[in-house]
Amino acid sequence: MTREYFIEACTGQTIQVRKNSTISMIDVKGRQVVDFFAEAQNNPGEFLSTGVTIDCNESLKLKVGDTIYTNLYHPMFRLISDDVGEHDLLHPCCRPEMYDFFYHNITGHRNCLVNINQALNQQYPIIHPVNFFMHTKIRQDGTLSVEPPFSAPGDPVVLEALMDVRLEIAACSVFESSCNGGSCTPIQVIIREG
Repeated sequence: MTREYFIEACTGQTIQVRKNSTISMIDVKGRQVVDFFAEAQNNPGEFLSTGVTIDCNESLKLKVGDTIYTNLYHPMFRLISDDVGEHDLLHPCCRPEMYDFFYHNITGHRNCLVNINQALNQQYPIIHPVNFFMHTKIRQDGTLSVEPPFSAPGDPVVLEALMDVRLEIAACSVFESSCNGGSCTPIQVIIREG
């Protein structure tokens, strides 16, 4: 069975995904970051952890074949196809305080933390998602800069679910920087149950 979802710019959606299903995320117009987060279906206390993923893969980058892990060090997803090859494991979800700190723009700004919490009916104080398509340059001296994404219109990334999950995907809301190439656009998601 195949299910398709269209996530509008600056919004998020929860999707139930069964083990062995594939998740295709397609950057419809190009240069749009996807905040990707999930909880274990039967245990909301177990959730996607970029810190554990970095630890287990011994890398700050994801490549095809890598596993994304939970906070309990259990395999959650495997990256099986990637047309872009540049994603971010470091930045937390955008949130009101971030918009205030960097852009002095807080009033009524859509943000991924609220979008994900509302969709999951949760109140995580901070979320560290996998930021698919986000291009974070890590310089030799350890400093970071957020650059325009490499993704072109129609570029996909495909994961395999290694457990039953409640998936949350948000189309990132940052238009003030290079994060989304200066504008926010939709994301298409295709779930194929295996």
